[in-house]
Amino acid sequence: MSGPAERPIDAVRAMLTALLGGPDASIEHRRAQAAVFAASQPPPPPGLRITPTALGGVPAETVEVEDGAGPHHVLHLHGGGYVMGDPAASRGFTTALALATRARVVSLDYRLAPAHPFPAAVDDALAAYAGLLDDGVPASRLALAGESAGGGLVVAALLAIRDAGLPRPACAVAMSPWTDLACTGASYETRAGCDPLLTRHVLLEMADQYLAGQDPGAPLASPGEADLAGLPPLLVQVGDDEVLLDDALTLARRAGDAGVRVELEVWPGMIHVWQMFAGALPEADAAIARIAAFLSETRTP
Repeated sequence: MSGPAERPIDAVRAMLTALLGGPDASIEHRRAQAAVFAASQPPPPPGLRITPTALGGVPAETVEVEDGAGPHHVLHLHGGGYVMGDPAASRGFTTALALATRARVVSLDYRLAPAHPFPAAVDDALAAYAGLLDDGVPASRLALAGESAGGGLVVAALLAIRDAGLPRPACAVAMSPWTDLACTGASYETRAGCDPLLTRHVLLEMADQYLAGQDPGAPLASPGEADLAGLPPLLVQVGDDEVLLDDALTLARRAGDAGVRVELEVWPGMIHVWQMFAGALPEADAAIARIAAFLSETRTP
């Protein structure tokens, strides 16, 4: 008698486990395997154009539909624990988002630790946002989006934008955000047995490289603990099977308490940044469709 059919998310879990060798894989191994993963990805879907660019002196790439992107822009901030990652590694998400929204998705190649510790990533995100404004993109047609550390960086960038007195973007999306670099949430323990990608130990190693001795409680380092008043509407997506669950829950709660319009989505059975597997995972396609709807609801036509 045959057993139950394997679900798509089970195949993704198995692939990630084989790639990394387990959630406790070292940062060095993760960097090497991330490069292998990025190189193995298929070419962009037909109808998309990917162009190197720069914003505020920070390198980036623009992902857009070839037959005429709309007037909206998404500034994307990739994940990787502030110590790895680049726009190419996040194309599973950025290409799907460009197709779903017809926006120009500009994925930032911000500086990484340990060569460039905190707050270099925040400084680059702020410079890129200001660069988009200088290029004539209205803030009302601008959104920020990011996954994992990039999700936390989205919130830190929003705080920096607010504190710099720049016009705020229309909205922002934080996927599986890492917003507490001290890693104090209960889900670091309660989800430790089901997260195939991350452990508290690995995240603390990444935080140590990024912070270089600085305070993990600094608002721009751990923005989930910051004063979030005045931020634009925020969509937070997180999988119920990831150790960063409590980071997302705390971020959403504190944003709501500060008067921010926030929508929190906890996806049952989903793992860290499952949105990257668009086309292979139905829940990734559904999550991106939800992001596209949120962007449409909150931006100026």
